[in-house]
Amino acid sequence: QDSRARDLGARRYRTVTPTEPLHYIFFRGNMMPLRALTASAVLAFSAPRAVDALARARLDIGNGDRELLTVPLDKQYVPVLRNNRTVMYKTAYFGDIYVGTPAQHFSVVFDTGSGHFIVPSAKCASESCQLHRTYERSRSSSAVDMDHDGLAVPADTEERDQVSVAFGTGEIVGEFALETACLAPASAQSPTQHQEILENGTTVTLPGADCTRLRVVFATEMTSEPFSAFEFDGVLGLGLEALALDPEFSFMGQMTRLNRFRESSFGVFVSVDDRVASEITFGGHDERRVSGELQWADVHKPELGYWLLRIRSITIGGEPLELCQEGECTAIADTGTSLLGVPQQAAQHIHWLLARNVDGDPEDLDCRTHPGPDIVFDLGDFSITLKAEDYSRPAGLRVITNATNETQFICRAQLLPVDEGATLGNKAWILGEPVLRRFYTAYDWARSRIGFAPAVQPSAEEVEAMLSAGPPTHRVVGAPDAETPTPTVVYI
Repeated sequence: QDSRARDLGARRYRTVTPTEPLHYIFFRGNMMPLRALTASAVLAFSAPRAVDALARARLDIGNGDRELLTVPLDKQYVPVLRNNRTVMYKTAYFGDIYVGTPAQHFSVVFDTGSGHFIVPSAKCASESCQLHRTYERSRSSSAVDMDHDGLAVPADTEERDQVSVAFGTGEIVGEFALETACLAPASAQSPTQHQEILENGTTVTLPGADCTRLRVVFATEMTSEPFSAFEFDGVLGLGLEALALDPEFSFMGQMTRLNRFRESSFGVFVSVDDRVASEITFGGHDERRVSGELQWADVHKPELGYWLLRIRSITIGGEPLELCQEGECTAIADTGTSLLGVPQQAAQHIHWLLARNVDGDPEDLDCRTHPGPDIVFDLGDFSITLKAEDYSRPAGLRVITNATNETQFICRAQLLPVDEGATLGNKAWILGEPVLRRFYTAYDWARSRIGFAPAVQPSAEEVEAMLSAGPPTHRVVGAPDAETPTPTVVYI
């Protein structure tokens, strides 16, 4: 492999051109792979919120008297501009987490496509850090500063091992510490669920059932692009343990090992109505949000660390997709991706299969309401189906032929080309938000499997009851106006 040196501030890093991992992590004098999903739509950091965090997390009782913790998620729309015109929106969903003793409050994306917990540090002087909440090491009595190999170092050590992590168009540099992280604030923790654990010969107290100890990356540098554009503070990776540098970096792995009060699984509900909060539930799944029984598919190649499924076949409009006829396609269930990800080599062909002409050249039309071919993913024992309303770009395309003045109105799909290289191959799909809106997904950490069931969206009566019951438990940022999208006009 070719190697080169690059200068980040006063530090030198030896970098190696990656041949297999999707992202690399660089230490002074050492290099180790950090794999994270390159197609994840957003990775950014946040401003203070108006919603009171103390009232947000909710405890429920599930099947078998299991106690579930449900975290409501805020939502942000981020416009994508072309020629100074908004052509689509990315979306991000994020909720609360509490770090350190006493707890410091952050908002994070709960990301099944990555394996590490990252929040900005108070040491960070980057403009993007100043826009967001930052972790203050001096305020926490539970932090243990560490080098990359897990050895403790004094808190006042000036020369620390640091990590450089690339995410799409941006990059962060950070330090490590072993720290306490909780999914609910201290006021919501039951004294009967405090537990003591032994950590390097020292007894450490976990404040509640929703807490664990793990290694956290505290960002000391962050690029402005794209991190300044988003509202959340950091990212909590929920990928399988193989996606983390070390088992102690894995949030779900540490919860499973150290916390005896929670079942090692979680479920995700994405609301189609912005008045109703999307949610992530820990300790099981929320049965109110599913229609019928969950259908389970085993994780394919769990040693890669992704919530990866094997796809037996795919049909579009009832016709088999040749690319996946041999059963070699795979798909990642990824809560950090806004769109349906399709293999880059077949993206143009799939766009063509999903495009449809609209008769009559309507003045305006939301293409999500216009019929189109179904996409059916055969996962072996069951299939999941996407409708045109799930994958369509809202705005249509009006094509005008100059020579004849003929007009066509075309509805198109909104897809994300995916090229995951040697790790996942060139037939990898990403089951992002379009799938998560239609299906409730449950992630069974202990058994390495994913469950799907049609999501139950609240009825109009239930929405009105929620709105009248009290202040909202979530907020929505940057929502577009509820008007019919203007079609794009192209002359040929």
